[in-house]
Amino acid sequence: MQLLAPTPLWIALTIGMLTAAGVGMFSEGASRRAFLPGKTSAGHYQIELACGECHTDSFTNSDQIQSACQRCHGGELSEAEDSHPRTKFTDPRNAARVEVLDARYCVTCHVEHKEEQTREMGVTVPEDYCFHCHQDIATERPSHEGMAFDSCDDVGCHNFHDNRALYEDYLIKHLDEPAQLGHQRFGSLSKTETTTLEREAQTAAALSGEEGRAYESSAHGRAGTTCNDCHADAESQAWLAKPNQDSCRECHRREVDGWERGRHGMRVAAGLPPMRVGDGRVELASERAHESLGCNSCHSAHAMDTRNAAAEACQSCHVDDHTKAYADSKHAALWKKELEGVGAPGTGVSCASCHMPRVGSGNDGGVYVQHNQNDNLRPREKMIRGVCSQCHGVEFSLAALSNDDLVKSNFASAPATQHQSMTLVRARPRDEQ
Repeated sequence: MQLLAPTPLWIALTIGMLTAAGVGMFSEGASRRAFLPGKTSAGHYQIELACGECHTDSFTNSDQIQSACQRCHGGELSEAEDSHPRTKFTDPRNAARVEVLDARYCVTCHVEHKEEQTREMGVTVPEDYCFHCHQDIATERPSHEGMAFDSCDDVGCHNFHDNRALYEDYLIKHLDEPAQLGHQRFGSLSKTETTTLEREAQTAAALSGEEGRAYESSAHGRAGTTCNDCHADAESQAWLAKPNQDSCRECHRREVDGWERGRHGMRVAAGLPPMRVGDGRVELASERAHESLGCNSCHSAHAMDTRNAAAEACQSCHVDDHTKAYADSKHAALWKKELEGVGAPGTGVSCASCHMPRVGSGNDGGVYVQHNQNDNLRPREKMIRGVCSQCHGVEFSLAALSNDDLVKSNFASAPATQHQSMTLVRARPRDEQ
């Protein structure tokens, strides 16, 4: 069949549509309908209009697309000690396996714009994909006899990429720990972190009343941060009425960098307008749907109340079962005691304690807040090493995280004390461990 040549009118309309999209004349909804071949996954939908983030020079070249995947996710996989790195599949000994499942490329298992076959974590291959390489697992591990291959990635068993909290040597090390380790304290910001913000003192005279008093008692006020430190453009020194994350980055580079890697800021990092609350695909407050996300969404412009940002700010947008159940949880009770001065500093457990934890910088020994909330959120087991195990035994943590009802109720009750992974480890002969 002979294809019709494009008419001048068709060419003109196409150019017009592309131009309109480029200058923002199309609404985002119209642009999605006009240009996207299909719905994107939960991990990428926010940047789906920035096609160049994934398709740098080509829509079909696998190596170029793979480079784009690694540009965003390579660092995280490196930190996770990726259990299935690309090098494993470029090994000639695995050539036969690559012919069946070419795991050298992310898009083999994560194909975008395929809503009908996309599962959690953006996986688009059948759930029994482990079978291709591990069909003899029952021979190697008799304990796995009869286990279905679509159950390998059950919570607390195996992850394709990040198994740091599931490797047997890690589980063996933490066998038979008590459910409660004795209350630990979450890290607090070091003095060196705070003193880097010190500037020539300036009063809050430009602010009046309650706002001025809030500023004076805030971390910025105590550190002597001046109005110009936030409101003056770094290059032109022109006054910025509404500073954005670039102004914050001057002093809080690690926090802003993390924010841009997470769901809240990834659109900004891609050169798109900030995310609006209504853009989210999780349960969020409808009355805030029109609001755009930035640093001040959680940190008020002048009060900079980190305690409010640690819990109340989260609850003002997120209205899923897990978040709504937090107020009556044991974690919230500890947080309330700390706020009231009854509990010691660092003993409370807020939303941020788990989802935006304070971590070591690795350089100056200081501590900063990881603002990439995805860093330990999915898969859930990521939370064990950096968060849960600060206060709880590993088996208790695994059992809690693998129970969907407990997660929804914000851990309203204790989980079963045994978890299948630990049971299997205990059953193995000691000389094999």
